Amino acid sequence: MLEILLDATVRAGTPILFATLGAIINERAGIINLGIEGLMLIGALAGFAGTHASGSLLVGVLAAFIVTFLAGSIHAVITVQLRGNQIVSGLAMTMFGIGITALFGKGMVGQTIAGFERVAIPLLSDLPVVGKAVFNQNLLIYFSFLLVFIIWFFFYRTRWGLAVRTLGENPAAADTCGVPVNLYKFLAVTVGSGIVGIGGAYLSLASTPMWIENMSAGRGWIAVALVIFAGWSSPKAMLGAYLFGGITAMQLRFQAMGTTVSAHILQMLPYFFTIVVLVVSTMRLQKGASQQPESLGLPYDREDRK
Repeated sequence: MLEILLDATVRAGTPILFATLGAIINERAGIINLGIEGLMLIGALAGFAGTHASGSLLVGVLAAFIVTFLAGSIHAVITVQLRGNQIVSGLAMTMFGIGITALFGKGMVGQTIAGFERVAIPLLSDLPVVGKAVFNQNLLIYFSFLLVFIIWFFFYRTRWGLAVRTLGENPAAADTCGVPVNLYKFLAVTVGSGIVGIGGAYLSLASTPMWIENMSAGRGWIAVALVIFAGWSSPKAMLGAYLFGGITAMQLRFQAMGTTVSAHILQMLPYFFTIVVLVVSTMRLQKGASQQPESLGLPYDREDRK
C-alpha cells in the first residue's frame, strides 16, 4: 500500500515540479510569471503534437521546450525589454495558452500515442519501499531528479548563476559589474518557460498519453504558490511538489476505495492546501523568514540607477 502511494506521489508531483523549477528560474532573475498554467498547456499540446507527428517521444519533449521557450519570449519582451506590468503580462499569457491550445488542439482530442514507459534501474529498483517508487519510473521523472540538482548547482556553484541571482536582488549592482542585465533576464524567462513546458509535456506524454483540453487542471497555479513555499530553492521545490503529489494521489485513492466523502471535496483538497501554503508562506514573508528576491517584480531601467 505504501509503495503504491509513494509511486503515485512521485508521478503526480512531477509535472508540478517541472513547472515550479521553471518559475524559480524566472523569479530568481526578478521576473514574476503568472503564465505558468498557460505555458503548461502549450507544452502539453506541443509535446503531444510533436510526438504524434514524428512518432518520437524525444521530438515531443524538444517540441514542448522550444514552443514554450518561444511563448515565454513574449512575456520576456513585455517585461524585460518594454518593462511592462509583469502581473498583467503573466495573466495574459495564461489566457493566451488556454485559448490557443483549445483552438489548435481541437482536432487532436481523443487521439492517443504510446507514452513514456517505466525504466527500472538495476539493484536500486529492488530496494524496499522506495525502490519501485523512485527507481522504477519513466525517463522524464529521472530527468526531473537531475534537473533539481542542475538548477541548484547552477545558482550556487557557478558565476552565471550568481549573476542571475544578483539580477533578482540588485540588478543595478549586476549592471555595474558588467552583467548584461536584459540578456540574462530574457534568457532566464525563456529557459524557465521551456522547463515549464516540459512539465506540460509530461501530462500528455507520460501521465495521460493523449491530448485533453485544459489538462493542466490548475497545476500551474499550484506551482506559482510552491515557488514561495519552497523559498526559491529547487530541492525544497521537489519536496513541495511531492507533497501536493501525495495529496492528489490520496484523493484519487480514496475515490477508488469508494469512500463516502464527496468526490468534489476530495478533488478540492490540492487547491485547499495551496491556499494553506500561501497563507503560511505569507506569514513567513512578513516575519522576514522568506528568501524572496528583493527586486522581484520590479522593472529595471539603467537610467533609474542612483
